Amino acid sequence: MNPVVIAVAITGSVPRKKDNPALPVSPSEQIESAHEAYEAGASLVHIHVRNHDESPSSSPEKFADVQDGVVKYCPGMIVQFSTGGRGRDPGLRGSALYLKPDMASLSTGSVNFPTIVYENHTTLVNDLASRMKHNAIRPEIEIFDLSHLHGARRLVESGLMDDRPHVQFVMGVENALPADERLLDLLLGELRHLLPKATWTAAGIGRHQATVMEWALRREADAVRTGLEDNIRITRERLARSNAELVEIAADTILRHGCRVASCAEARAILSLSQHGDAA
Repeated sequence: MNPVVIAVAITGSVPRKKDNPALPVSPSEQIESAHEAYEAGASLVHIHVRNHDESPSSSPEKFADVQDGVVKYCPGMIVQFSTGGRGRDPGLRGSALYLKPDMASLSTGSVNFPTIVYENHTTLVNDLASRMKHNAIRPEIEIFDLSHLHGARRLVESGLMDDRPHVQFVMGVENALPADERLLDLLLGELRHLLPKATWTAAGIGRHQATVMEWALRREADAVRTGLEDNIRITRERLARSNAELVEIAADTILRHGCRVASCAEARAILSLSQHGDAA
């Protein structure tokens, strides 16, 4: 039975407590939610932080608080910071990378979102990649468009990252990649051509979460992603009670596909991370 990493995106930058009261916003809530998800089988936590009014924040202090809590209460769990741009000053998106999380998200190109252009200028992308390399942080490349894979390849060719990044296909965002199984095959083919040593996962947004997870597992993905950032519901009629509930569903799905949930040590090995949190 092959081990599969469960990544949990606990907060994100879009949902609010009015959408689902279980959404963890404060650092203490995020630490507690991460611990519950860890107990349910998650080995990687993707972190955004929020201001008191729930708007997106780039506060290094808040990132540090959540990171410290996860390290203390979730031994071995992979800490991944977001450098995403929704609602954040581009100049501050990498401000917490000096804290040396295990991983950080990195978008390699711009894309249309429902109400904004998610802008990732080449200068910004190169700067974030440089900071990650300097701090021995393994990037997770966020793919919202086929061209973003070529952007990742250019980072390898310029020496800003090695040829073993973790790649995430994001499917189901309005105006970006639709949740279409045929497109996943196209993207995977291009990934294997451009970055054959990369590990990969796919994230389905909203109602597409469970479907995209099934597609990824059928294609032997290294990881699956779940969490309230992407999906606040279990069914159309019922909200998720917690991130842990979503992780439990992901774990059951993994088992149903003849695989098993990766331990934190196995997750670190799969994603080329040392057991102490430094890039291998």
